[in-house]
Amino acid sequence: MAVPKYKTSKARSKRRRTINMRMGVPTMVSCSNCGNKVLRHRVCPKCGFYKGNQIIEPQDMA
Repeated sequence: MAVPKYKTSKARSKRRRTINMRMGVPTMVSCSNCGNKVLRHRVCPKCGFYKGNQIIEPQDMA
């Protein structure tokens, strides 16, 4: 392991901490097909689309 030559400033370590916290929070995105808000990397329950392909048949259409 490399030995650091200087001490990391508090501002720099706080910035790293906030960036890591933001990356851990799940984000809501709008579906490209219907515009419904869903979690990223999930199939839309309203229309059944994921990345432009229909994966599942929606419950209200079946």
